[in-house]
Amino acid sequence: MATRTSFISRRTAMKLRQFAITSAGSVKVKLLLCCCCTLFTLIVLASHVPSVMGWNHQTAPSPHRLTGPRKGYALLINTWKRNDLLKQSISHYSLCPRLDSIHIVWSEPDPPSDSLVKFLNRVVQSKAIDGRKIELKFDINKEDSLNNRFKEISDLNTDAIFSIDDDIIFPCSSVEFAFSVWQSAPDTMVGFVPRMHWADQLKSRRDFYIYGGWWSVWWTGTYSMVLSKAAFLHKKYLRLYTKEMPASIREYVTKNRNCEDIAMSFLVANSTGAPPIWVKGKIFEIGSTGISSLGGHTERRTHCVNRFVSEYGGMPLISTSLKAVDSRDIWFW
Repeated sequence: MATRTSFISRRTAMKLRQFAITSAGSVKVKLLLCCCCTLFTLIVLASHVPSVMGWNHQTAPSPHRLTGPRKGYALLINTWKRNDLLKQSISHYSLCPRLDSIHIVWSEPDPPSDSLVKFLNRVVQSKAIDGRKIELKFDINKEDSLNNRFKEISDLNTDAIFSIDDDIIFPCSSVEFAFSVWQSAPDTMVGFVPRMHWADQLKSRRDFYIYGGWWSVWWTGTYSMVLSKAAFLHKKYLRLYTKEMPASIREYVTKNRNCEDIAMSFLVANSTGAPPIWVKGKIFEIGSTGISSLGGHTERRTHCVNRFVSEYGGMPLISTSLKAVDSRDIWFW
């Protein structure tokens, strides 16, 4: 009898232990589900905080709320016999909130057609937001030279210039963020396309520098230039480029049809003694491949760098690893 009672007690204890284990497992599962639900709720709430609080990170401040007149930027777009791309680019950037004016660098032998001028003016005025009047001008050049993109513009209403090629497009949110970064450092170049240089390690070529493209930037995490195909700069550099930079550099650019962007990077770095600022942004290429895809491109750019070093009497470019990122658009930064 005692043995049977002991057996029943053991069975009862085992059942109670199994029940406790099952209950504990159930509690753990419930706690895990509760944590997941809480995390999901926090994510949803966080994504809606801007709208709940009246913020909109996709829309930059309205020009009417900016202090002082004409505090936006001018779009300086370089084009060459690609009217379809020019139309697409102008149509897009006309929507950017703080765009003040558009200047098209025209170096073709024939002036722009009346139909093109009318089309672009109509597009600009139809897409301008907040009732703004965006000025559109063609800067006509008699000579076909890459230096034309940096000719001084006497009637600019803004200090900031957004220099852009006609075959790439950035979302307005990225452009507006880059403009905000530039406002914090208006003497430097702020752009989307970084490049670098480094000194040759051979003792016989210790004063020789090598130009590095995107993959060099990606590999090393450093850069010393942002290309003017997509960059903000102060309008004063147009005057410096045209009137004070060594004329031999402009002659070299005209003759070789290359490196005007490197020349501008040298000019700004020599003036500021500071590196540029690379801004993260999505780039959409709407044209065909450019000169960078041609064979020998890196070698030609390397020659430009060393030629300009000799003109300046030293290397003014400064390397950095700083990168500006809009933390409102990403979770981890």
